[in-house]
Amino acid sequence: MAHLFIFGLGYSAQAIAALARARGWQVSATGRAGDMAFADAERVRATLAGASHVLSSVPPAEGAGDPVLETYGDALGGKRLAYLSSTGVYGDTGGAWVDESAPVGTGRRTARAQADARWLALGAHVLRLPGIYGPGRSVFDRLADGRAQRIALPGQVFSRVHVDDIASGTVLALAGDAPPGAYNLADDLPCSQNTVIEHACRLSGLPLPPLQTLEEAQLSPMARAFYAENRRVANGKARRLLGWRLRYPTYREGLAAVFSGT
Repeated sequence: MAHLFIFGLGYSAQAIAALARARGWQVSATGRAGDMAFADAERVRATLAGASHVLSSVPPAEGAGDPVLETYGDALGGKRLAYLSSTGVYGDTGGAWVDESAPVGTGRRTARAQADARWLALGAHVLRLPGIYGPGRSVFDRLADGRAQRIALPGQVFSRVHVDDIASGTVLALAGDAPPGAYNLADDLPCSQNTVIEHACRLSGLPLPPLQTLEEAQLSPMARAFYAENRRVANGKARRLLGWRLRYPTYREGLAAVFSGT
């Protein structure tokens, strides 16, 4: 039986763990939702020794490197590795398409780009993720609590992906015979955040937030940096080599499923 060890059982990793268990895999994990603490080195190393596959969803710490590689990197040899990275490593492209051949490390995610490169050097499958949404983490939640904002930025587009499609792509990378390397897991229809918000309002009947300028929105520095980047993320490599097929190819199918609870 395959044994998957997950560092950081967060939102996306929980969906991956559920799919792996459905395939009959044993799953162990660190994190609040896991079965052991990251700092419990004795237990982590003992469990890692029996694991066949390892997934890390732990983000790097600015100026301190990748916590998993710094602490347990010496225990990862001989295992099939996967790492959840970010399409933020590509930086701003002015709305142009990017694939895995594009340069990285030019944007706001310098630490992430460095961690991404280290996992690639170890022979991992590095899954680069755009905006993540799904049940309990979608535009509906932001509309309900007043956090959704429409920003007047003509031409601004983002890519996104449903958490279930992250799970299927990651399990294909771990279980299949595709070569290690970087893979973008993004849906087929990059679009503005405003388009997604407006569609969610039509589905739910919730009121449409007012259209604001970037200055009027009074965004946090992190959110403002998010809006400073503009790109479309191509997913062809994952389709070709992983055999990945999107359950939710656009935000329309994904939001419909979230809204209906299916």
